[in-house]
Amino acid sequence: MHATFSTRTNLRSAHHAPAIAPAKVRGRSAISAIPADVGPAIELKNGAVTSGPDLSVTVNGLKLPNPFVIGSGPPGTNYKVMKTAFDQGWGGVICKTLSLDSKKNFELISDRPFETMLAELKQLKEEYPDRMLIASIMEEYNKDAWAEIIGRCEDVGVDAFEINFSCPHGMPERKMGMAMGQDCELLGEVCGWINSSAKVPVWAKMTPNITDITDPARAAIEAGCEGVAAINTIQCIMGVNLDTLRPEPSVEGHTTPGGYSFKAVKPIALAKVSSIAKMIKTEYVDRGISLSGIGGVETGADAAEFILLGSDTVQVCTGVMIHGYPVVKNLCGGLQEFMVKHNFNSIDEFRGLALPYVTTHTELVRMQTEAVAAKKAKKGLANDADWSGDRFVEEAESMVAN
Repeated sequence: MHATFSTRTNLRSAHHAPAIAPAKVRGRSAISAIPADVGPAIELKNGAVTSGPDLSVTVNGLKLPNPFVIGSGPPGTNYKVMKTAFDQGWGGVICKTLSLDSKKNFELISDRPFETMLAELKQLKEEYPDRMLIASIMEEYNKDAWAEIIGRCEDVGVDAFEINFSCPHGMPERKMGMAMGQDCELLGEVCGWINSSAKVPVWAKMTPNITDITDPARAAIEAGCEGVAAINTIQCIMGVNLDTLRPEPSVEGHTTPGGYSFKAVKPIALAKVSSIAKMIKTEYVDRGISLSGIGGVETGADAAEFILLGSDTVQVCTGVMIHGYPVVKNLCGGLQEFMVKHNFNSIDEFRGLALPYVTTHTELVRMQTEAVAAKKAKKGLANDADWSGDRFVEEAESMVAN
């Protein structure tokens, strides 16, 4: 499922608002060349780098040539676009969310017939047997429906599932998407159904529209999920038209909260990802639970931040809509630049390195208090005999009162 509202391009589904021309991004058309600061484009062969640090990752027993995965949404909506993603070098592809009945839809999931999508997923796996294809799926609170969709998707060869417990659109009265992901008891029960049927790894995609994101993540893991993906989009209303006095975007003069995505949500996504990563590291250290980071990734440097906070893979959706599928070459190039700078040869060498430095406000106050006290204790010299020639400037600074 892709967000309706992008902070940079304002792209919207025709279901929500009239079509608009591509926005200008950094003074250029959104369909022109990728800007240099996204990262240098490098050569990829079947998604793998041909030189420099190794970007391959192994997640839940599945090997990806690089950590960049097409996030569920328009970039994974049919055979043609997913084929393009593999040809350009993406490490994995998650299709737009599927359901057995595509007619029950309001830009919630794929509007294409389930049988059509199954045939296209099958064709992709036949043509790209060594590349990771993930089915994003969603159903109502119906055990038989979940068992059916899992079985039929596995029959065509998908490598894993991402369960959409997080889409902010649609009809909450049907307990789909975010409505299910906000109810830990319900989510845990459904994850139990799913994992009793699934033979391939299962990721649960988390909603950020909840007080503590570790609660549903924990419920999913306890029910057998091998991985967690976070975050989906953040509920928002884009604004109010001060001429018409109606909220926007407008459909017959009305609106509904939709999903806010891309650069503005990245700091929120990093915080949520770090919370989940710390929970996994503390409570499930030997379980091999994977974490896929999502939210505002446009550059290789963005991806490095998610990986430093514990992500195994990084998903991109809005960034593909802005820059196109070839941007994966820039993402890989930018990530390699970071790795060369710090002498890292593989993703494993720096995954989670920043995580120990995320702490509580109470702990920050304690550390700061101790640091100030230690600094004050070192101020000044007892007498003139303590001055030294080698550290004269430092000792002089120690005499300053503030």
